[in-house]
Amino acid sequence: MLPADRRPAIAFFDIDNTLVRGATVYFVGFGAWRLRLLNVRDVATFAWQQARFISVGENMRHTESMKTRTLQMLSGHTEDELLRLGEDVYDRQIAARLWPDVVAKAHEHLEQGDQVWLVSATGEIVAQVIARRLGLTGALGTRFEAADGVFTGRLDGEMLHGGAKAEAARSLAAENGVDLEDCWAYSDSANDLPLLGMVGHPVAVNPDDRLRVEASTRGWPVIDLTRKRRQRTRSPQRRNPAPGTHRHKKRQTGSS
Repeated sequence: MLPADRRPAIAFFDIDNTLVRGATVYFVGFGAWRLRLLNVRDVATFAWQQARFISVGENMRHTESMKTRTLQMLSGHTEDELLRLGEDVYDRQIAARLWPDVVAKAHEHLEQGDQVWLVSATGEIVAQVIARRLGLTGALGTRFEAADGVFTGRLDGEMLHGGAKAEAARSLAAENGVDLEDCWAYSDSANDLPLLGMVGHPVAVNPDDRLRVEASTRGWPVIDLTRKRRQRTRSPQRRNPAPGTHRHKKRQTGSS
């Protein structure tokens, strides 16, 4: 229940490289390969672009390419099949790649009485699987057109990205009677500046270079888990002891 002194708020969380290390569209691609919906060449492309995404952040050309390939892959398949694929991908790949600190932050918002929504370019069905498995309020994502439960290979509306993501969040806040000044938004990408800039509490998570500069300029909080992870996995350096700390015994010379 919302505390008496706290106004209703929504915390919006991006998924890729914010909640999850990597891009979910690539995980779905690997899952589709397991179900023989993609070939080896497709998977090799997915693997290279996944590594690139983790290394340098979101690339719109790659995102558009994967969106196109995903739509082609889904054509003729059912919503139930995508739901099962989403559950399988969550169990096999996404669960192990969640950022625990970000999941904890989302649950902290829930404990304070806030709604927590995932807002992502990820397919909405997959985003809803993640939200449900984490016990969050809900998810907004890119919708795929379906006729009688079968995907047509086209989008239902536009890709939920950039300005479209911000507008979806704005509409959700209005529907719930929530003031955007009371809301939070968490993202890794400068492409989400429209969303981050319209809420009262923006937070940069694992920010790309452009978002890092914007966050510094605007005084936004930064959660930098990628750097912490690199520091933890880096081999410890041996240090020379400080002067005066050697404990070697003096060699006895035999003189008095």
